[in-house]
Amino acid sequence: MKHDELLAKILSSGELPTLPTVASQLISLTSREDATLAEIGDLIARDISLSAKILKVSNSAFYSFPQQIGSIQQAVSILGMNAVRSLVLSFSFLSIRGGKSPSRFDFRRFWTKSLASAVATRLILEKVKGVEAEEGFVSGLLQNLGELILAKTFPPEYDKVLQAVEEPDREILTEEEFIFGADHTFIGTNVAKNWGFPEALLAPIQFHHEPEKYTGNNAAIRSTIRAVYLSDLLVNILFSDKPEAYHKRFQKEAAKLLGLTGEAIESILEQFHFRVKEAGTYFDLKIEAGKSVQEILQEANIRLSLINLDYDQMNKQLIQAKINLENLTRELEAKNRLLDNLANVDGLTGAFNHRYFQNALDQEISRSIRHGNEISILFIDIDFFKKFNDTYGHQAGDFVLTEFARTIQDNIRQYDILARYGGEEFVVILPETGTEEALIVAEKLRAAIEATPFRDTREEYHVTASFGQACSKPGLEDNFSRDGLVSRADQALYEAKEKGRNRVAAFTPKKKWFSF
Repeated sequence: MKHDELLAKILSSGELPTLPTVASQLISLTSREDATLAEIGDLIARDISLSAKILKVSNSAFYSFPQQIGSIQQAVSILGMNAVRSLVLSFSFLSIRGGKSPSRFDFRRFWTKSLASAVATRLILEKVKGVEAEEGFVSGLLQNLGELILAKTFPPEYDKVLQAVEEPDREILTEEEFIFGADHTFIGTNVAKNWGFPEALLAPIQFHHEPEKYTGNNAAIRSTIRAVYLSDLLVNILFSDKPEAYHKRFQKEAAKLLGLTGEAIESILEQFHFRVKEAGTYFDLKIEAGKSVQEILQEANIRLSLINLDYDQMNKQLIQAKINLENLTRELEAKNRLLDNLANVDGLTGAFNHRYFQNALDQEISRSIRHGNEISILFIDIDFFKKFNDTYGHQAGDFVLTEFARTIQDNIRQYDILARYGGEEFVVILPETGTEEALIVAEKLRAAIEATPFRDTREEYHVTASFGQACSKPGLEDNFSRDGLVSRADQALYEAKEKGRNRVAAFTPKKKWFSF
C-alpha cells in the first residue's frame, strides 16, 4: 500500500484515536505567538476532570514546588506553556484503551512502557543544560504513537507484526514496512502532524530510532531526540530479557550522544525505578512494584554465573543468591527511606538543604526567563558564630542555628525559599523580586534576628547576622549564569562583613581602571 493511501485510510478510520476537545484546542492555541497564559488557563479550566488531574501532579513530588498550587491559572503561570501542554497531552493519550475484540497488542503494557520512557526522557534531560525537560516527557510518552495507531486501525494486520517479532532477530520496523509499506515512525509523525503537533514534538516521533538522521539546526530538539532514543534503552533494562546488554549500550551511548558523565548516568539508573513507580501514581496508571535496575542487573549476572554449575552447586548458589537479594532488598528499602528524609531537608534546622537549593534556584531562574521577571537571592551569615560555639558549646550552637532558621522562615513569604547553605550560612531565594524590594526584606530579617532572644532551658542567647544581596533578570542579562548570581551575593556578604557585620550589603559591579 502506498504511503498516501495508507495515511488516508488511517485518517478516515473510525478507530483512529481522537484528541479530546481541550487538547486539540490547546495545540492550536499554543501554536499562536500571541497566546497568553490567561487564555490557556481559561481553556483548561473548562474541563474540571483534567484541571483536577493537573493540580494533583503540580502539587506532587513530580515537581516538588515549595508552595501549594491552588488554581489552574496559578499552575499555568508557574509551570509555563510547554509544561502544561505536556501534561494535557499526557493525560489525554493515557486515557486511550483497546477495543473489545481480542488482540496481541497489550494496551496496558504499551502505556506502562510509554510512561516509563517519558520518565526516562525527562530524567535524562534534567542532566542536559539548555533543554526543557518537560517537553521531553511527552516526547518520550508518544515516541511509539504510530504503534498504537496501527494496532487500533488495523488489528488483524498488526497482530501479524507482533507474531513475527516474537521470533529471534525479527525487527518491528522491518515487519511493519513489509506488511503496511510504512513503519510506525512514519505513521505516528504524519498523524501527529495532521493533529497540529509542533516540530518539537514531531521530530522525536520521527527520529527516535535513528537520531543521527535528524539534520535540523535546533540543538534542543536534537538533544530531545537523543534522550528519547536513550530512554528506549533504559526502559528495556526493566522490560527485556537481556538487561545487561541494554545497560552497557545505555552507558556507552549516553556518554557519546549527550556527553553525560559517569556520575550523571549512575544517578539516572538509581532514580529511574522509583520515578517510574511515582509517575504511575500521578498519572492514574497502576504500575506493579518491580525490581530496581541494580537488582535486575544483579540477577542477570547470577544467571550467567550459574550456566556451568552442576545441579547441586546450582541449588546452593540459588539459595545463597536468594538470601543475598533479600538482604540487599531490605538494606535498600531502609536506605531509600533514609534518603527520602534526607534528600531535601537539612537534618538539624529543618530548612531546605544545599542540594534542594541548587535545584530550586535552577527552577526559579527558568521561570524568570520564561516570564521576564527579576530574581534575588540573599546570603546570610551568623556573625562571629565560631566564637559563639567556643564560648557556649556546640549544643548551644545547634540550638541557635535551629531557632535562627525558624526566625528567618517566619519572616519571609510563603513562596520564598530558605535553605541552609552550609555551617552557619543560609540563603534565601526571592522569586519575582528586584533589588529595592530584596533589600527591604533583608533589613527586615536583620532587624528581626537582632531583636529576637533565643532561649533554651538554661540561658538566653543573642546573635546578629550579615546579609549579601544580588539580583538579576536572567532573560535579559548577557552571559548570565546561576553560579555568577550566587558569586555576586557571596561578594556582597563579604562586603557586609568587612564593613562591620550586622548589616545588609547589595552587590554592585566594581569599576575597573586601565592605565595607558
